[in-house]
Amino acid sequence: MSIHLLETVQQNLGYPALQKIDRNTQQMVVDASTPNEDKFSQAAIPAVLISLYKYAQSDLGAKNILNQKEAYNWVSEIFGDNKNKAIEAIASYSKQSGENPIEKLNAIANEAIKITHQTLTNESSIEAVKVFFDDQRNNILLYLPAALNFGEILHNNALDDATNKMEGPISSLMQGIGSMFSNPTLTDDIKSSS
Repeated sequence: MSIHLLETVQQNLGYPALQKIDRNTQQMVVDASTPNEDKFSQAAIPAVLISLYKYAQSDLGAKNILNQKEAYNWVSEIFGDNKNKAIEAIASYSKQSGENPIEKLNAIANEAIKITHQTLTNESSIEAVKVFFDDQRNNILLYLPAALNFGEILHNNALDDATNKMEGPISSLMQGIGSMFSNPTLTDDIKSSS
């Protein structure tokens, strides 16, 4: 079953539709009347989801996602030592510096995990979680504002690369090639190469 995780999270939590990032300017097109709540969801949803993607690429992270059935403090888990930096980047982008968005960020993460469990079968494996999030990567990156510098925060500068914001047949081919080299190593792959 094909699902667009970012849009589903946005709709389920009642946030306004997110805007794709302009690949030329690396910014969302906004005007002065755009409410800060729109800016918050534009920053927070893709930031949390791309952090979950990165977290899910390890066996331990994928196992935690698979086994966590109840609400959980994902913010500390997925951002780790960079938690304050990540929260500050999201708050600064959305001009909500005085607020503590941890509760909202955890709600986004918990909704994403709930959707992941609904999408995957009960017999899903660690590899299935990795593949699910890997399949979501390019959709998420189309909405991730470069101004957040989440590639730096997550120690993966490829996340901020403008080529991830491009669409079309050539871009899809290039992203597909890039994904081949960045896909998680699955247990079956290791066994078959031995």
